[in-house]
Amino acid sequence: MRTFPIKNTIGLILISLSLIACNSSIKISGKLEGAENKETKVYLIEPGSLKEVAASFFGKVIDSAVVNSDGYFKFHNLPKNEGPVLLEIVLKQPGRSPKYLQTGDPAKANYMPVIWQSGVPLKITAKMDEFQKSFAIEQPSEINKALLDLRDINQKAYQTYLAGKQWQIEDGSQLLEKEHAILQYQKKLIKFADSTQYLIPAMVALRWVSPEKDYERVPEFLVNQCNKWKEQQPGHPWVEQLCKVSKPSNLPVLVGDVFPNLRLPMITKDTISLKDQLGDKVTIIDLWASWCAPCRKENRNVLVPMWDEYHDQGLQIIGYGLESDESAWRAAAERDGANRWIQASDLQGDDAPFLKRIRVRTIPANFILDDKGVVIAKNVHGKDLMDLVERYIKRKQPGKL
Repeated sequence: MRTFPIKNTIGLILISLSLIACNSSIKISGKLEGAENKETKVYLIEPGSLKEVAASFFGKVIDSAVVNSDGYFKFHNLPKNEGPVLLEIVLKQPGRSPKYLQTGDPAKANYMPVIWQSGVPLKITAKMDEFQKSFAIEQPSEINKALLDLRDINQKAYQTYLAGKQWQIEDGSQLLEKEHAILQYQKKLIKFADSTQYLIPAMVALRWVSPEKDYERVPEFLVNQCNKWKEQQPGHPWVEQLCKVSKPSNLPVLVGDVFPNLRLPMITKDTISLKDQLGDKVTIIDLWASWCAPCRKENRNVLVPMWDEYHDQGLQIIGYGLESDESAWRAAAERDGANRWIQASDLQGDDAPFLKRIRVRTIPANFILDDKGVVIAKNVHGKDLMDLVERYIKRKQPGKL
């Protein structure tokens, strides 16, 4: 039987204990300010797919920790992945599931995404009543700095464009104003995602753009992100998931696309080829309805004045009514003055074939086309639409740039 000297055995034990001590320091820990409730708990959630990022009730709970009376907590059950992993640290809300995330007002968000890299401890601090807003990491990595920057952008954009705003949307009168504000908010997150060098923060930004996963108004954003990351990180499962969602067959007609040359049934009972009706300089495809208050307002205050001023200079408007009642459609077009330009409808209401072909579900909506039928802009309304048409027509006039 072979034996080892006692000195060597003690040395091996000391080395083992040292390694255990080092491993035990590799964790996520933090201090929560204002944690007076003994039942306060924080959870660690790992999203398993792109759609689970920043989404309530999704992802896998991999650990939990009770917050001590002095506010401290520690997580120990962490992923063993070699590469960076996105985790969500969640402050559990009373009476709610551990996987409940407040995804409305960022100032009230009870979770924060972080990147965990195996072997690199994370030390964090946050306040109970402003968890995400106050969340800080001691000596964050560059990728975690990117997430904190995104958090700041999200907080500021929400406060600037959406916080405390009240719109009269019951009658639809301020629906376009609300949509405009949401778009301005989204643009700040989109700019971050387009410029960052880090995939995972970009995907968090993508999910914050629309927690409901509704990208109908910003489909170009999905396509750009797919193109960017399939080149930089091909094969990443989240990139593959993103590119599947951003297939053209899943999205409305994009800026830069040639608008489909469809045949439309007109209010006069004729049918037209859309391509044959393009304006000499610019065409507006306007999607509206007699029951849509902001559509009616746009007819009277924007489209009629533009038609009167620019139709002879090369402006065409083609209206498509999401209608089922022909008499209501005709009356609305006549009352608004929208019978000046082409009006078409399949009179099939929400089952309208035209909207299905161009993959649009929401009105008011519009597409602005050049003289070749290429989409140069979408969903531009009010003064912005008037300015765009004016600039484009003047730019296209002979002798003008």
